[in-house]
Amino acid sequence: MASSDVHVRICEQEILKYDLEIKALIQDISECTGPQSKLTELNGEVKKNFLSLRLRIQDFEQMAMEQDKESDKQALMTQVEGHRKQMLSNQTTWRKANLASKLTIDNMEKQALLNGADDSVRQRKMTKEGLAQTTSDITENLMSISRMMAQQVQQSEETITSLVCSVSAGVALQQSRKAPKSTSSVHTGRDRTACSPAFLQIRPGKADYSNLFPSPFPA
Repeated sequence: MASSDVHVRICEQEILKYDLEIKALIQDISECTGPQSKLTELNGEVKKNFLSLRLRIQDFEQMAMEQDKESDKQALMTQVEGHRKQMLSNQTTWRKANLASKLTIDNMEKQALLNGADDSVRQRKMTKEGLAQTTSDITENLMSISRMMAQQVQQSEETITSLVCSVSAGVALQQSRKAPKSTSSVHTGRDRTACSPAFLQIRPGKADYSNLFPSPFPA
């Protein structure tokens, strides 16, 4: 009888242990915000504990049925019913905790998707703004280069105009200096013609080379 009481107490302690472990796991499930793999892992632990609890309750019931005294048997059977009701209550709480956790995870995943979409839109907007700014910068650079080229062309034209004016002024000055000497220049030209070598005064027709090569013999 004493040995039977020991087995009953040990079985009851194991039932209480599994009950407490299940309650703790259910609390973890109700507070689980993801990921889904974590929730699946917790549910797996709960299932194992429920299986062990059910087996220990069955053992406890078997021990109650083996009691010699009807009063002891009824007392233990009452405890068996209490453990089964507690197990059913834990199962109900477990289902509610799962629903709450899944709802939380779904909401967080939806929010993450929305945030991702917002980030994508923001990124596209930044990309468009960046392209617009780049295009504006390129346009401004091209306009700046065009202005610089126009300035250089204008400067070149002004330089050429200045050179032309300088050359024209120099030519005019030289011509003005030569103007008083025009008469003497004419005479000088005639003198040069008179003093030109004889061979420069050869005329077409019968050639007369006697004056070019004088005879070595006296006349």
